[in-house]
Amino acid sequence: MTTSQLIQDPKGPKPGAARREGHPGIALAVIAACQLMVVLDATIVNIALPHIQDALKFSTTDLTWVVSAYTLTFGGLLLLGARAGDILGRRRVFMTGILVFTFASLLGGLAQEPWQLLAARALQGVGGAIASPTSLALITTTFPEGPERNRAFAVFATVSAGGGAIGLLAGGMLTEWLDWRWVLFVNVPIGVLIAVLTPMYINESERHPGRFDIAGALTSTAGMASLVYGFIRASEEGWRDSLTIGSFGAAVVLLLAFGVVETRAKEPITPLRMFADRNRSGTYLIMLSLAAAMFGMFFYIVLFVQNVLGYSPISAGLAFLPVTVAIAVGAGLSQRFLPVLGPKPFMVVGSVLVALGLGWQTFISPDSSYVGGVLGPMLLFAFGMGLNFVTLTVTAVSGVAQHEAGAASGLLNVTQQVGGSLGLSILTTVFGSASRDEAEKQMPGFLTDGTAEQKAEFAKTHQLPAPWGHEVLAHGISAAFIPAVAMALLALITAALVIRVRKSDMDALSGTAGPAAG
Repeated sequence: MTTSQLIQDPKGPKPGAARREGHPGIALAVIAACQLMVVLDATIVNIALPHIQDALKFSTTDLTWVVSAYTLTFGGLLLLGARAGDILGRRRVFMTGILVFTFASLLGGLAQEPWQLLAARALQGVGGAIASPTSLALITTTFPEGPERNRAFAVFATVSAGGGAIGLLAGGMLTEWLDWRWVLFVNVPIGVLIAVLTPMYINESERHPGRFDIAGALTSTAGMASLVYGFIRASEEGWRDSLTIGSFGAAVVLLLAFGVVETRAKEPITPLRMFADRNRSGTYLIMLSLAAAMFGMFFYIVLFVQNVLGYSPISAGLAFLPVTVAIAVGAGLSQRFLPVLGPKPFMVVGSVLVALGLGWQTFISPDSSYVGGVLGPMLLFAFGMGLNFVTLTVTAVSGVAQHEAGAASGLLNVTQQVGGSLGLSILTTVFGSASRDEAEKQMPGFLTDGTAEQKAEFAKTHQLPAPWGHEVLAHGISAAFIPAVAMALLALITAALVIRVRKSDMDALSGTAGPAAG
């Protein structure tokens, strides 16, 4: 609040007003800290999974849900979280999401049974779905359109893109130095600090009357969960398995129902008019494709460096540190030159680099070194993602009315989470099929006739990463990157053919246009 406003209102700031005007850096730090905490939690547990399995006696199949319980609820409820911010006030909803996420993290760290940890991870996803889309929308509330907002978007996008790699590093250090439970406990002090600072430095947004589309949220979440489960089930039991077929059938029915609900709802969580803009629709498809490739890249390279190269948890985390640097460099370049060149060149060049990096990783083998087989392609991939993330973030919300900023940013987050979940499940299907074929070639009859206990004992006796050897594992990983390349190429084609540079967009990026309507 300015001095003149205080003179006109001697009673001081209105309830809910914040001190953002004098401390924009603190406001941005609070928003970015929330996004970092939410994003890195999708990967921070990855390196700790073997320790979690030993401590809580998870089966290998059930262990995958430690990751999936979080990503599915997170991605499935993002749209509802974004809508809640528009209706109830973004700061209020932002704080609620943070508190839910923090409480769930505490419960997860205290878990003594598998179901307790899975329930806590699902609740974390709920909290993240509430807080994450609102945090991006708060930037539009807190910073004026133009260079200042673009810089804030750049910070936000860099944190979003690098959070996965940071999570892997943090997970390695916490697991090796302390205990696996600290990959969850670490969120508690951070979440409490964010909750304390939010009302002090972030302004509340205007509330807009509306309704909650509960039916749309439930059908979309259940439909995506069924679809992801179908792919994961197919990787284990094959495409003819009754549960696999049933999962895909349920996914089709639920997603069709979601489409019907959205066309008939008075206030849908997915406003179809958001897709009327050519650039915004293209941006969502590009994000979907690139996130699908990114989640798979992180998952399988972590598997490779630990099981094939033999890295410790900390070493595996450090191996991903250059990814964060490359993303930051790419994000910085795109943020600096975006007002001059527009979004399309960065989307095209970034997608090319991502495709080249993933294509390089299809040649991975047991003889690959870290520098030649992992670091080189990861740097290409990460720099390309850095060029894209800032560009996609700015384009998705550029020119959107203030009361729809939550929906626009929510859709961008949804495409990232949904794309990541789907991409990883598709890559897992290819990995499982290729690995089984290679294992059968090397050990005829063993995989089809041997029991799970026999396979595990064989792997232990021969000092192989269960359940297969280095050759089989590397073959499966290299095959898994083939569909990842196809996903990156889809992003490239979309950037080249769909995205158009328009004068109004260039004016907005340069800060010469007025604020968005509303």
